[in-house]
Amino acid sequence: MIDVEKHVTYWQKGAVEDWDVAIQLIAINKIRHGLFFLHLALEKLLKAHVCRYTGEIAPRIHNLVRLAELSGVVLTTKQLDILAEMNPYNLEGRYPEMWGPISSAEEATLAIADSTEVFTWLMNQL
Repeated sequence: MIDVEKHVTYWQKGAVEDWDVAIQLIAINKIRHGLFFLHLALEKLLKAHVCRYTGEIAPRIHNLVRLAELSGVVLTTKQLDILAEMNPYNLEGRYPEMWGPISSAEEATLAIADSTEVFTWLMNQL
């Protein structure tokens, strides 16, 4: 039997730390890395929800929409769309062959704005 609250706390704390790193990286024009950390922060927060909902260790997957499905949290269509839009940043950060053009600062700012809504909402649900 796992200590669910220990896992939830681990994921939640990591999400907050990664969120802060993402904002800092984007602010210094490290866009690709910043967007990767935005994705990672959302991923960790969703994994906290998965642990709480299932009572199990979160799966080692990175697809935000799939994690949302496993989390037991009911998200709006808009929130799910934002998660889907964030998914490619996971691949770009991990697999160089997937790299496309680097997002602009304006695109990164928009990603922060959209993700903030989902991140804050998910945090408030824990």
